[in-house]
Amino acid sequence: MDAATLPSDRPGWVWWGPTVRERSALVTLVVGMVALLCAACSPATAPGSGAGKSPSSTSAPGETAPPASGADGGGSPEPSPGAPTGADPLEGWTLEEQIGQLFMVGVDVSAQQDISWEVVPDDHVGNVFLAGRSHATPGEVATLVRSFTDMVGPDSTHGTPMLVATDQEGGAVQVLQGPGFSAIPAALEQSALSPGDLVGAARDWGDELASAGVNLNLAPVMDLVDGDPQQNPPIGVWGRHYGATVEEVVEHANAFSRGMRDAGVAVAVKHFPGLGRVAQNTDTQAGVSDTVTTRDDASVEVFARGIADGAQMVMMSTAVYERIDAGVPAAFSSVAVTEMLRGDLGFRGVVITDDLSGAAQVQAWSPGERAVRALQAGCDIVLVSASPQQIPEMVDAVVERARADADFAAKVRASAARVLTLKAEMTPAGG
Repeated sequence: MDAATLPSDRPGWVWWGPTVRERSALVTLVVGMVALLCAACSPATAPGSGAGKSPSSTSAPGETAPPASGADGGGSPEPSPGAPTGADPLEGWTLEEQIGQLFMVGVDVSAQQDISWEVVPDDHVGNVFLAGRSHATPGEVATLVRSFTDMVGPDSTHGTPMLVATDQEGGAVQVLQGPGFSAIPAALEQSALSPGDLVGAARDWGDELASAGVNLNLAPVMDLVDGDPQQNPPIGVWGRHYGATVEEVVEHANAFSRGMRDAGVAVAVKHFPGLGRVAQNTDTQAGVSDTVTTRDDASVEVFARGIADGAQMVMMSTAVYERIDAGVPAAFSSVAVTEMLRGDLGFRGVVITDDLSGAAQVQAWSPGERAVRALQAGCDIVLVSASPQQIPEMVDAVVERARADADFAAKVRASAARVLTLKAEMTPAGG
């Protein structure tokens, strides 16, 4: 599950904004440092895995943070689903620039690391994820966002705007919590609202994100928890689910998505093909598996209906689904990504992984292997939220593989085209 950091009961003052990096001429440094009140550590009883992580896209209680979502966009993996027709959108792009569009770097809002900025000019990384917990205002968050979006240029992102994402589900998974940001209830509480009222509330929450320069919310959770919620650490324990039936989840998760999209904020439904039946948290434990979910399952139907409703992005789980592709984390499985999500569900949008840097579930593979496996399976964006320092190794491995393997290079190009298609349809971040 994607993660930032769980809320803390001991807030402390930290400085918001990038540290001075003498070597980057591309960065427009923030003038003056903005004080930011944020959670220093998470309570022992709350979900989360540690500094810089929060339950938003792929984490479970007491371990790491939650996941992100998916989108409707169309296309099958061959040739390049979702890629625009007509003029080549990647004409003039180097291989390195294409690969940079396939990574999203985490920036801890409470303890930024220079590497989060350095990979933009050095590795052409074109997407950012705000992680952790912050009590800053929308204006202060926008200042941080601009420190990244100001680096967009011909030598960094080929002049292409950034996806600026965060985890703003509600409940235990809400990165931005300062004055000007609503206290969003957990999904299970949101489900008490009528769908119409939830659309309106989510539109307001999306307006708050947009005012801070965020154009992508790695939410809502569409995982179906149809057993005992207390036996499902990543989702059920924290009330991150919208109900126990397909109709409850679809009705309310889609309402949340519509409200966000109405505000100009894209959504990523998560975590395909579902984390509602696992008994462990992929952020904090290895060997997490689902022995129930099949390729033709109610858990999968939920995502199909979220995609049909217009979700622009889908986030992949890193759990292993024994009845779908035994022994292979879903984010590394061409069966799950290409055959099921692209083929069975006809999804043509952008597929993003859950965090592939800090999650215990993927530590058996080197950082480079994780990135290559995810892209080979059909994912489009590799989320590197917990340990941004792993990005250079990941990028190098993908470049090396693409230079040696024409088929893999074609996958890279198709994924980059899908990312550019999504960006062309979105509001630029940091405006």
